[in-house]
Amino acid sequence: MKIVLVSCCAPCSAGAIRQLKDGEIADVSDFVVMFFNPNIYPFDEYQKRLNEQIKYCEQNGVKYVIGDYDHDAWRRTVQGLENEPERGARCSACFAYRFCFAKKWALENGYDAIASVLGVSRHKNQAQVDNAATSVCGTEIKYLPIKWNENLRQEIGHKSDFYRQNYCGCEFSIRKL
Repeated sequence: MKIVLVSCCAPCSAGAIRQLKDGEIADVSDFVVMFFNPNIYPFDEYQKRLNEQIKYCEQNGVKYVIGDYDHDAWRRTVQGLENEPERGARCSACFAYRFCFAKKWALENGYDAIASVLGVSRHKNQAQVDNAATSVCGTEIKYLPIKWNENLRQEIGHKSDFYRQNYCGCEFSIRKL
């Protein structure tokens, strides 16, 4: 199976990338890390996270793909949900928007499934991420709700010099700090 790993940042994806690269996830023959995060604000924050993701992928010889940064399109997606709390309806709409892009890209590029690390952060809810992905993927492409090795992610994180953020990414999550 060929999968697209939807990633928000290097610290969240590092363990999953290692598990996939080392063949620890059954039946995965190939994978690519997808960085599509038009929700991240401001742009310099987006660039920091993107650079870390690219650096980690390249250090590990892992393929990656980068979606366009169109923050205005993302804003239209969450319009009317700006005052929702973290883990509320705005986050569900954001996840669905990003999974729609991942699904389209995966189908166009010969990938069988999508997996995600969008729910591993303490800022997010894994069930909410899984629900958005399952809804978007439908029967057209498989969504793999993989339970990633949290200990491995933390171990890699402690040994790394990753840039670490203290909010999920959008301007609405900044205000909660």
